[in-house]
Amino acid sequence: MQIWPGHPYPLGATFDGSGTNFALFSSVADRVELCLFDDDDVETRIEIEETDAHVWHAYLPGLTPGQRYGYRVHGPYDPTNGHRCDPSKLLLDPYAKAIDGQIDGDRSLFSYYFGNETQRNTEDSAAHMMTAVVTNPYFDWGHDRPPKHEYHNSVIYEAHVKGMSQQHPDVPDEIRGTYAGMAHPAMIDHLVDLGVTAVELLPVHQFVNDPILQGKGLSNYWGYNTIGFFAPHNAYSSLGARGEQVQEFKSLVKALHAANIEVILDVVYNHTAEGNHMGPTLSFRGIDNASYYRLVDGDAAHYFDTTGTGNSLLMRSPHVLQLIMDSLRYWVTEMHVDGFRFDLAATLARQFHEVDKLSAFFDLIQQDPVISQVKLIAEPWDVGDGGYQVGEFPPLWTEWNGKYRDDVRDFWRGEPSSLAEFASRITGSSDLYGHSGRSPIASINFVIAHDGFTLNDLVSYNEKHNEANGEGGADGESNNSSWNCGAEGPTKDKEVMRLRHRQRRNFLATLMLSQGVPMICHGDELGRTQLGNNNGYCQDNALTWIDWDLSKDDAALLEFTRQVVKMRKDHAVLRRRRFFRGSADHGGESGIGDIAWFSPLGEHMSNEDWNHAYARSVMVFLNGEKIFEPGPRGERIVDDSLLVLLNAHASDLDFVLPPAAYGKQWSALLDTDEHLKPGTTFRAGTTVTLEGHSVVVLVRSSQEA
Repeated sequence: MQIWPGHPYPLGATFDGSGTNFALFSSVADRVELCLFDDDDVETRIEIEETDAHVWHAYLPGLTPGQRYGYRVHGPYDPTNGHRCDPSKLLLDPYAKAIDGQIDGDRSLFSYYFGNETQRNTEDSAAHMMTAVVTNPYFDWGHDRPPKHEYHNSVIYEAHVKGMSQQHPDVPDEIRGTYAGMAHPAMIDHLVDLGVTAVELLPVHQFVNDPILQGKGLSNYWGYNTIGFFAPHNAYSSLGARGEQVQEFKSLVKALHAANIEVILDVVYNHTAEGNHMGPTLSFRGIDNASYYRLVDGDAAHYFDTTGTGNSLLMRSPHVLQLIMDSLRYWVTEMHVDGFRFDLAATLARQFHEVDKLSAFFDLIQQDPVISQVKLIAEPWDVGDGGYQVGEFPPLWTEWNGKYRDDVRDFWRGEPSSLAEFASRITGSSDLYGHSGRSPIASINFVIAHDGFTLNDLVSYNEKHNEANGEGGADGESNNSSWNCGAEGPTKDKEVMRLRHRQRRNFLATLMLSQGVPMICHGDELGRTQLGNNNGYCQDNALTWIDWDLSKDDAALLEFTRQVVKMRKDHAVLRRRRFFRGSADHGGESGIGDIAWFSPLGEHMSNEDWNHAYARSVMVFLNGEKIFEPGPRGERIVDDSLLVLLNAHASDLDFVLPPAAYGKQWSALLDTDEHLKPGTTFRAGTTVTLEGHSVVVLVRSSQEA
């Protein structure tokens, strides 16, 4: 086998059509061995002799895609000083673009013996490790073009690759639960019919299936345990794990783009699957521990953890920053994805101890000509001190609005003194985002995400029911702001069920009526339940997969969801790019008339009205004649005006429609009680009765202004 010097850039294994260049960063290594594996798992070790600026590199002519490989790094094993090199452990390339296999938890993966962490374990881990795979970079993208939906026109759908198609009757068995399964016409037709513009995929970076969970008969379902930031997760491939997963993922992106749907990835750059000081040695730990991980000041044997997973990446390290930026650019330029949702993004802002939105990471994002142009969504918190940062990210970013989730839930379950906060949330949360020059599109509005109750369970359970997770109920959030509507879990009580169905519609309608960017969690439009389990991270089974066998009520909910998404798309007044010109308080109201708030008596809301502890109802007028922002071609936007009536009281309530100055005649557009027929008309000053816990939307044509 010929071995040429090769090049230190790019990092990883790069096939050029004639051979493959290998490049690995390690500032502490004394020696580095490239390990090649044949189909019988016979290992061939190649000494890498070239190094430049701490990058070890070699070029192997004739070496082609499909080749499995790993590294053995010789260097200091000195945990006290933060060094954990261990050549007995086969290591994954941090830049591997495909990964074959999965770890099994064998003791050889650890550099110490169980029960005695001071005793060094030098057993060879190769037989129990994953291996990196050389990939073919060539793919026929055809005429693929990113859809590029503007934020204010977006409807995001959070989805799990496996959970989406695993039980779909129209998807062939052999591709269910895979990238190909999600690309099946039955799945794409569902998304198109629903009206979503983007899917936000739960982690598809290669992750580790925790041996501890495997030992319990469970598995890491969500995937927030990344080990390969460039590699599509191999278990979601229907074709194989020797690079086929890359081609299959690209085909999924191509198919979604052809349907005018963007692809956003949920990415986990805050930590890795190697865990704390008791974790396995799989990659970064054995390559250059102190360069990749944040260690405790004065105690380098332990990891500084703001993620709750055992470790945090060292965000002030230039090599960590390079890894993340190279990964992001790869997924945009080579895999054609359209944006990212950053898990526990506050950790990425911790250049030192504090959360600093001006940290080096955000500087790099801001000036990058590729990444700055895609959708960037922060989960604006972590578990460290000062980690809750909703409203505090830089202007380029949007955020999962956790306050929206909490305030909307509180309003609809009838919490006292929740009306004012609710009004601020549905009008774009200017109190959170206006101070930094951002607009309503900074707010990713959601009531439900993967983490927590499903929509059906939010209105069916007061308490979590996580017994199946095997942690004695200690896992999962205990404060869910949920309300079971009168019975815990499944019930045959018709009145309870009727209220639950109405509450589901209330949440979906509120989401689509709110300024900002709505996000639906997969299956909520179908009545998906996890039977009260609010932490399905380890349940890779029918508990978390979407059940496509719909009841009559679930089919009706799907049709309702389609209708409210269409309502949002049909009315520009619901998709404003700028805040209303009133004050930030309660969504605002001003003399120019772009928005107005009324009590059920048809009178303008006073400060006293907002501050009543029992205030649970309001009307909001949205003026389609006064949007005050240009359309895509610079034209003035003119839309129908809407009057939204919201009743979170338990009992029916009469609403007196506003004076004729706001509309002489109104037509019913939506009723979550499904009592009013669409098109039913009302004159100004008429009394409209709303069922307890319901929403009515009335429309006034712009021709009747």
